[in-house]
Amino acid sequence: MTGSSKLAPFTADDYRARMERAARAAADAGLAGLLVAPGPDLVWLTGYAPTADTERLTLLVLAAGQDPVLVVPTLEAPDAEKAAGAPALTLRDWTDGKDPYATTAALLESTGRFGVSDNAWAMHLLALQKALPDTAYASLTEALPMLRAVKDEAELRLLAAAGAAADATFEEIRKVPFAGRRESDLAADLAGLLRRFGHAQVDFTIVASGPNGANPHHEVGDRVIERGDMVVLDFGGLKDGYGSDTSRTVHVGEPTDEERRVHDLVREAQEAGFRAVRPGAACQDVDRAARAVIADAGYGEYFIHRTGHGIGVTTHEPPYMIEGEEQPLVPGMCFSVEPGVYLPGRFGVRIEDIVTVTEDGGRRLNDTPREMVIVD
Repeated sequence: MTGSSKLAPFTADDYRARMERAARAAADAGLAGLLVAPGPDLVWLTGYAPTADTERLTLLVLAAGQDPVLVVPTLEAPDAEKAAGAPALTLRDWTDGKDPYATTAALLESTGRFGVSDNAWAMHLLALQKALPDTAYASLTEALPMLRAVKDEAELRLLAAAGAAADATFEEIRKVPFAGRRESDLAADLAGLLRRFGHAQVDFTIVASGPNGANPHHEVGDRVIERGDMVVLDFGGLKDGYGSDTSRTVHVGEPTDEERRVHDLVREAQEAGFRAVRPGAACQDVDRAARAVIADAGYGEYFIHRTGHGIGVTTHEPPYMIEGEEQPLVPGMCFSVEPGVYLPGRFGVRIEDIVTVTEDGGRRLNDTPREMVIVD
């Protein structure tokens, strides 16, 4: 995420509470603190998104019992001071020609294990290790995988608004001609509609027609969509700093009996995955519920990806709905439920909603038709 994306309207107190929560979580995990580089974690914790991808060190330092400090290059300090979370921070700037690692090392314990955001530059981490040879480091996803997973009410409203914008996009795209147009034409339509309905950032617009639908992450190309094609549509991005991600599979003209059968099967699997969402259930239970429906129908080998992923200030983040993930579901978690069947050389079907965990089950943030939609 860059400074060009519109950020969510949170206050300094909101960011202060997040930083305090993160510092406590780090201490509870046995960490000496957290080191957060530019990226989604920094945006979520401070509201600051540097306007440029720079090699100059920018790093948020968090530790329980200490005031949060943001180390920034002097030339970027004015932008950092404008961030919504800046009043909750101490800024420590460094000028070109000075050693930023010495500045940062002075803020840290000389021993201990620190959590580091996953997208920190290797050269920065290696330089800190050299300055503090008795320290150790762990990726933030490994050390605190659920840090951003549970959303508050304001975040849930923003995710719901992003989901509604994605739904409006689908309702419009189903009205346009499909047959005789290239996949890339439809992808451009999707991107334009997402922006029309408020997205500042479009992350992906998958249009996978006919045999291309058997590739879950198909890159759109110049294939001309034909009558008789099944078409997988998967699209999303960021609206007011929070993500959307939805998939629907449409058919150009009347489908065959087999195509209807496979589409209905995926719809049933998606419903089973949704019904498995409840507080205390394990993430893997959602995957198992959806996967069982497809496997029992004899298509298990053609469901080739996890059932879901978390969503928030990025469109993919923990938690993941996959076998082996025993993390319990907690009210406020948001993630996709998106089973699929992919028949090589023929067609694919995927149906995806974003779901949030409630006190007594789950709530969908997408509500467009899950039944097969016929398009022209």
